[in-house]
Amino acid sequence: MNPSIHPDLHAISFLLGTWVGTGSGIYPTIDDFSYDETATYTHVGKPFIAYGQKTRRSDSGEPLHSEAGYFRPSGVSAVELLIAQPSGISELHVGEVSGSTIDLTATSVVTTPTAKEVVSVRRLLMVEGDSMRYQLFMGAVGQPHQLHLSATLKKVKPV
Repeated sequence: MNPSIHPDLHAISFLLGTWVGTGSGIYPTIDDFSYDETATYTHVGKPFIAYGQKTRRSDSGEPLHSEAGYFRPSGVSAVELLIAQPSGISELHVGEVSGSTIDLTATSVVTTPTAKEVVSVRRLLMVEGDSMRYQLFMGAVGQPHQLHLSATLKKVKPV
């Protein structure tokens, strides 16, 4: 247990650091794709972890997606996640922490008038040592809730 970490964050402190890796995306309305990702999880002394993520297409380096938000503990094994995306989508999640796994379900997805329709999101993050795997499930643009993204990242910069 790191004494410099706010005590409310100990259950999710395994996220802290910079993570880099690759993933793949699938969805019935798009061509399958591969991407490179960098994600950062930062603690600044308050009881939350700031989160930022960027992806690029693996084959061309073209920017794909970015998002930013905050993980907020809400009890011994509960956590909240707020995310904003420049594509006009915001997500509010609640979830559970079990060991080094976080299972989050969006209780609210809000989109701007010009954003694509997204009605459901679930994020599952699993950390084992310096390896993070995640899956993102989504219901959007008239399609049922299903797997959209999966990736494996390695911690390249600890806290």
